[in-house]
Order: sequence, then C-alpha cells, then structure tokens
Amino acid sequence: MAIQPNNPFATRAGTGESALVDEGLRAYMLRVYNYMASGLALTGIIAFMVASSPTLINAIFGSPLAFVVMLAPLGFVFGLSFGIHKMRFSTAQALFWAYSAVMGLSMATIFLQFTGASVARVFFISAGTFAAMSLYGYTTKKDLTGLGSFLFMGLIGVVVASIVNMFLASTALHFAISVIGVLVFVGLTAYDTQAIRRMYVESDGSEVMGKKALMGALRLYLDFINLFIMLLQLFGQRR
Repeated sequence: MAIQPNNPFATRAGTGESALVDEGLRAYMLRVYNYMASGLALTGIIAFMVASSPTLINAIFGSPLAFVVMLAPLGFVFGLSFGIHKMRFSTAQALFWAYSAVMGLSMATIFLQFTGASVARVFFISAGTFAAMSLYGYTTKKDLTGLGSFLFMGLIGVVVASIVNMFLASTALHFAISVIGVLVFVGLTAYDTQAIRRMYVESDGSEVMGKKALMGALRLYLDFINLFIMLLQLFGQRR
C-alpha cells in the first residue's frame, strides 16, 4: 500500500519507496486531470456547435427532447457513481464521454443567453479559481475531511433554494444562491482534490486505478462546471 487510506500524507519509510509513491501519485493525478480536461473540452465543443446551429437548437429545445437533454446528465452521474464497480473500465470510459457530450447539449443555451466575450472571461476566471483551489487541496497538510458535511449541507441548500426560486423568480434570492454556490464549489474543489489524493492506493490492477481516476475526474468536472455556471450568473453579460 503506497498511501494509507486514512492518511493521505503517510508513506513508507524507505526513501526509494517514497520516490516511487510520489511518482505514482503524480501520474495518477495527471490522469485524473487529463480525463477532466478532455471531458470539459468535449462539452465545450459540442455546446458551441449546437448553439451555432439554429436547426439543432430548434430540434432540441423546441421539442420535448429538451427535458431529456436536461435530465440525462443526472442519469449518467448516478449510473457511474453507483454502477462503476460492476462495469468494465471501457464501459465506464464510454459513459464518461457520453455524459460529457450530453452536458454539451444541455449547456448550449449558455451561448444563447450570454455574450461570447463574457463566457470566455468567466471561463478563465473559473479556470484560475479552480486551479488555485485544487492546488491547495493537493498540497495542504490540513485535513479537509471535516469540511465535507458542511459543504454537502451547503450544496443541498443551494439546490433547494434554486428549486424554490423557480417559482418565486426573486432577483435577490438568485444573487444569494449564486454567491453561496461559488463558495460551496470553491470549497468542494479543494475537498475533492484531497479526497482523490486520499483514494490513491498503489495496485497491480490497472483497471481499478483507471476507475478511481475516472471517478475522480467526474468529481472535479462537476465542481468546475458548477463553479463556472455560478460565476456566469454573477459576472456574465446577457445578450
């Protein structure tokens, strides 16, 4: 075992073994970030292509298919989260790419609601914030486990408040949800990064490690997407 599950910072005593652990951990984290970045790239490309085609926009969002597009990503997340241990790694990969593609369909409306310049600006703000918090979560010696329940409660509060505001249409509540949402997903980025590092266990089974990396990428992908959406609600310039 390279890193004890309950202590992400503990390694074996030997200097040579510690070096191997560090090398393996870096490779593992790089794999996580590569999956995440590839998923985000696929989402962005599909969102832009759909938004650039009035025919596709009308076909998807001018029909009941819009509800399928909006709800399908949730189904993919639950499917991967609860079923990945039973499926082959290749199947899990395919579901991850399919999820990223469907998210691109559902996020196409962003390019219709906000100007391209503001979308790009908020994307770089989100990327910088995400990178800083993920780096903090990876390097900090402080155990962030205690933040998990607090952040989860905040996430539930954001979801419930968002549903309520669908009926109230309150501008003030919408602003508050966006601000709290940014804080929650900033915290989750650091928390999830440390949790992904903690999950790292050296194993001869490359498929097991591949699944761990894929699920880690999914967690960080969700953190980034939600952080981006919340910041866009605050700083995006509507058309």
